[in-house]
Amino acid sequence: MDKSLFRYIWKHSKRDQLIVCAVVVASQPFYFLSLDLPRQIVNQAIQGEAFRDGNTTAPFLHLGFTLPEWLGGQSIQIFEGFQLSRVGLLFGLSCLFLLFVIINGGFKYWVNVAKGILGERMLRRLRFDLFNMVLRFTPSALRTVKSSETATIIKDEVEPIGGFIGDAFITPVFLSLQAMTALFFIVVQNMWLGLLALGVVGIQLIIIPRLRRELLRLGRERQLASRELAGRVAEVLDGIEVVHVHNAYGWERAEIGQRLYTLFDIRVKIYNRKFVVKFLNNFLSQLTPFFFYAIGGYFALRGTLDIGQLVAVISAYRELPPPLKELIDWDQQRLDVQVKYDQVTQHFSEDRLGPQALIEARKAEEADEPLTGLMAAEEIRVSDSHGGMIIDNASFSLELPASVALIGGGSPAASIMARIIARRMPEFGGQIRIGERDLMQLPPSVAGRRIAYAGIDPILFPGSIRDNLVYGLRLKPLGMSEGDKREAERRIAEAIRTGNPVESITDQWIDYERVGAKDEQDLDRILVDLLDRIGMGNEIYMFGLAGWINPERHPELAERLVEARRRLRETFQANGMADLVEPFDAERYNDQATIAENLLFGVPTSPEFTGRNLADNTEFRSAIDKAGLTDDLVRMGLQIAETMTEIFQGLPPGHSLFEQFSFVGAEELPEFEAILRRQASQDAAGLTREDQTRLLSLPLAYVESRHRLGLLDDALKERLVEARSHVRKTIEMADIAGVEFYDPEAICSAAPLRDNLLFGRVSYRVANARVRVSEAISTVVRELGLLQDIKCVGLDHQVGTAGRLLTPQERTSINLVRCLVKRPDIMVVDGALAPFDEARNLQMTELLLELFDEQSLFMVLPNDRQAGSFDFQMRFRDGQISTERSAGPTPKGEQPEPEASQTIEGEVA
Repeated sequence: MDKSLFRYIWKHSKRDQLIVCAVVVASQPFYFLSLDLPRQIVNQAIQGEAFRDGNTTAPFLHLGFTLPEWLGGQSIQIFEGFQLSRVGLLFGLSCLFLLFVIINGGFKYWVNVAKGILGERMLRRLRFDLFNMVLRFTPSALRTVKSSETATIIKDEVEPIGGFIGDAFITPVFLSLQAMTALFFIVVQNMWLGLLALGVVGIQLIIIPRLRRELLRLGRERQLASRELAGRVAEVLDGIEVVHVHNAYGWERAEIGQRLYTLFDIRVKIYNRKFVVKFLNNFLSQLTPFFFYAIGGYFALRGTLDIGQLVAVISAYRELPPPLKELIDWDQQRLDVQVKYDQVTQHFSEDRLGPQALIEARKAEEADEPLTGLMAAEEIRVSDSHGGMIIDNASFSLELPASVALIGGGSPAASIMARIIARRMPEFGGQIRIGERDLMQLPPSVAGRRIAYAGIDPILFPGSIRDNLVYGLRLKPLGMSEGDKREAERRIAEAIRTGNPVESITDQWIDYERVGAKDEQDLDRILVDLLDRIGMGNEIYMFGLAGWINPERHPELAERLVEARRRLRETFQANGMADLVEPFDAERYNDQATIAENLLFGVPTSPEFTGRNLADNTEFRSAIDKAGLTDDLVRMGLQIAETMTEIFQGLPPGHSLFEQFSFVGAEELPEFEAILRRQASQDAAGLTREDQTRLLSLPLAYVESRHRLGLLDDALKERLVEARSHVRKTIEMADIAGVEFYDPEAICSAAPLRDNLLFGRVSYRVANARVRVSEAISTVVRELGLLQDIKCVGLDHQVGTAGRLLTPQERTSINLVRCLVKRPDIMVVDGALAPFDEARNLQMTELLLELFDEQSLFMVLPNDRQAGSFDFQMRFRDGQISTERSAGPTPKGEQPEPEASQTIEGEVA
């Protein structure tokens, strides 16, 4: 980045800056005229100077001028104007003053909007430039740079810089011209008053900025302290498990408290200095009117200054302090922003950045050539942090494609060489060539397509499993439709003006043909097949059962799932398993479902109809009031509250009974005990609405077969079933899309796929019911050929932040498939199989060797036990590298048999 903020701004926005400055200059004549009009109103209309010679009328809007004597002194009339009476002239000049006020306000409005837009465009450019440099951080820089601090800089710290960019050139021009126009007008009226105002202004412009230098230093300290606070909070959040394990709460609280005190202390110093400067500035601003009233009044008494001129001077000076104050504030903001900009440029210094994207000067067909041929490494040198040589002038050569086992023997050299081959470690001496091409000089686009790297710590981004699997396929957009192009014209124009990419994430970024797929659905099948082979088939199937589908997007799958629902019901009936699942029936109460679900007979799609919000929902309460159920349910809530307070009396929080009876949390017991005490002397109808709502929430979560408190009889069940129609009608009449109602002939998009297949609830009364139901579902799914489709639904499963919703084995599997799906020429595996046990590790190694039979596979191994299956064995000892061809693959019979539960092919549980 440019070291000078003003140079950076001018380089990227000079055209817009000049246009706005031109408008500012054009506005000054109107501003000058608005300053002169008060004098004309007082002198000509109010005091009557225009009517001094006995004239009853005076010209209004007379336009003309007289040439200088040396040009002949001729008077030129442009417009004679209108003849108006004294009252007419007063109102005419006043309306003209109002017109100029509107015109000047219009100029200010346009300039401010233009500045704002300009600032936002430059802020967008600045943030994108910084993010672009984040992508260029070297691996060594990434080890020292805190991600939270970098994110804070891009998000928050450049915000004031963006706000200043629009003011960088326009504001000083605008304010300076306004101040000079006002000063010039005062000098024209009276030279002495003008010089006096100029002297006070000079003092303000010299003293105030000097006094504010300490504020700059304190502001710099505050910014650094705030950034360090954000970084420390992020560190604690990342290591919160260690804090819990070692009970370090007190230490962390004390440290954050100390940092907050430091910020507080700096802020107090800033406030003290800031308001001292503000007091002095306001005093100097009010000192000039004192001189105007005293000295100007003296001149007026002596007759050397008329009243109109004095009024105009005072009125003009009222316009002078605001631009001067804003100009001083602008100078303060300039210095403050320059400090922030300097700190930003230091954070993104050149020594932390790798080279910009290498220019792909080669022809496309040459750049896309496979990475095959002789790989020759010459004089490779890598040192540790203490200067010791890990690899010292080592060389090797081998023919690609090949499978290579990198055996470190306890040394980090093997892992370092793997990272060098994967281009993840550019800081090394020597050279590696593949054919005639230098490995480190390959264009990033070529390396991204041709090389894959799976390390020990897989990195997943928030989103779905599918998003992470196809991440390596999103290399460049392949185009968009004409309709999209027309809609994107404004976005593309803004992108060009701000130096942002014109591509959109809505474009098609995946080249399906390159990965051997016809379309998106075919790519999903490829992904599922790879997940099956890598051993994650069962997990992706379970994710699919827990996922959702949209019947409008997948109508054929929705029809097949409805057919599977019927087949599953027939299977239950035929095999004597009908008691395992109680189906949803619009005419019957479902004992395995909650009272809320029985009343809604559907799945909530809005928070207003979920959990305890339902008890306070206006439409729902209205419906159960009409059905006469409110008092009964509130009384049931009282019974549940009494029972729960008795059961939980004296139990510690976290006891298993709290999980079984999920009505009340341990922290809520005192609240319900208070409600019971208030109710002791009155019936349910006498309770407040708030108490009724709290009690009503308890039975809505009640399941008779699970909680077994004996609170539901057949009569109440019939009334609850009858109330369904009232609830549905009330919700539909209110036109609220809060519940998707059950339909036995359709898929409920708000319910998980498993629930759609069952269309009922598994019985709590039958032992081992869930396992038997899962087996029956798996059988029907296989018979109807739905297994692949359900696994494709599982690709929509969210992985969470950094993949934390997945197990380490699942994260590793997804990372490997992400590498495999792009079909790289060179695959580097560096500790990626560590989460698996030895048997699974061996199976996955054999699978990788099979998949990369025609490509190159480099794999770091801890010992020689699996090295015999590779074409080459690369050993590291005493800083040297020795490469030898394997005698041949280890016979299958000599390899340990995997356990029966560790299958590479994913099986449906």
